[in-house]
Amino acid sequence: MSITRLLLAIFFIGTIHLYASDSTYHDYKYSKIIDIPDLSFLEKIYSGLDILEQMDFKPLKKKSIAILTNQSAVNRNGKHLLDILKMFPDIKVSFLLSMEHGIWSIDDNRSKMIGRDGVEPIHNAQIIDLFKTYLYPPHWVMNNIDLILVDFQDTGSRYSTYLATLSKVFESASDHKVPIYLIDRPNPIRGDVLGGPIPRVEFQSFESYHLFPIRHGLTLGEMAIIINEMGWTKDLKRVQLNIVPMSNWKREMWFEETNLSWRNPAPYLINSLNLLSYTGMDLFRGANLNIGFGTELPYMVVGAPWLSTPFLIDKLNEQNLPGVQFKEIEYRPRGSLYYNKIPKYDNQKCSGIKLIITDKNIFKPIATATTMLMLIQQLHPRQFQWEGNDYIDKLFGSNELRILSAQKKSPDHLPALWLKDIYQFNEFRKPFLIYK
Repeated sequence: MSITRLLLAIFFIGTIHLYASDSTYHDYKYSKIIDIPDLSFLEKIYSGLDILEQMDFKPLKKKSIAILTNQSAVNRNGKHLLDILKMFPDIKVSFLLSMEHGIWSIDDNRSKMIGRDGVEPIHNAQIIDLFKTYLYPPHWVMNNIDLILVDFQDTGSRYSTYLATLSKVFESASDHKVPIYLIDRPNPIRGDVLGGPIPRVEFQSFESYHLFPIRHGLTLGEMAIIINEMGWTKDLKRVQLNIVPMSNWKREMWFEETNLSWRNPAPYLINSLNLLSYTGMDLFRGANLNIGFGTELPYMVVGAPWLSTPFLIDKLNEQNLPGVQFKEIEYRPRGSLYYNKIPKYDNQKCSGIKLIITDKNIFKPIATATTMLMLIQQLHPRQFQWEGNDYIDKLFGSNELRILSAQKKSPDHLPALWLKDIYQFNEFRKPFLIYK
């Protein structure tokens, strides 16, 4: 195959498998990866929490701590971090810092509300809401702790607001000289596959907070090192960052291959295929279509009362998108099982398309979603609308999707535009990779 044809093939695919060379821990100026026992002779994968538990939480002993966490912070046996820590009375959990969706997500039975904040019953720790109530941990929190512990499962996509909240915690920790210990976990959709554009500065938002591509192929620990070493926070603030790494995780692994316990990282991310689809289909939040909220298939269906599905499926099949099939369905969104907002077209009959992922290893979620968006706008120029203030630009990271779609360009133009971003980012990230 000629170089030209090879590049065109890569352009069409739109997501690239990139393999890092053998990686060892690097010396960083502001960040440290904690030395852990060599467990390479064992076959099991151990999360950072499993490692810290085996170390009897030694770095936390005789400390007053705040924990930035949610329901996903479980060990191999499915036991939550907070339940584990109650066995260590010399570790004082003083505050819990909550992100979007709260500490326990839609299951809030373990929290009782007092005023505008909550109290966690196991440790009697005050819950500080960093999404709706505060932007930064208040000074009276930072003045009464010795360190901040961070443990939550990242999604593998940059749409999540969790990373923006973590960055605000970094800034406050820097101001108050409070060290951070971050427990690392797998990238659930592999660490060797990248896709989508890097956000342009003018389109950065709480959901595109840093200069990562949509599918970044990094663990939370690796992203934290990049943010800290590069000074990607307000006024270039750095923090004393300590990463508790995983053991035996490989970049080509899907989460289910790790045999670690899984908890949904967000209410609407309910299984591995839905999580992979979300990497592309979350872009539909920038358009006037329902993407499965109000059904049991969030991010796996797209629909609207006005959508002409048979013609759209024909057009999609002509694109030969890999690893996915499309099925015509009708459904009626009713409330929302997984989200705190009323779904689009609530209680209205929708014509829709269901995504059936046939091979997750070749499925390209971002190329698939952008193709669907562009085709729907071309087929329904009167009914289709972008959400107010061009919200799609903030989700996508630039205005290229919206502009090319308005120009009625072929959908395969778009992946070619983010190809350069991916190659440049892959080179940039290599010094920050913890795992092979």
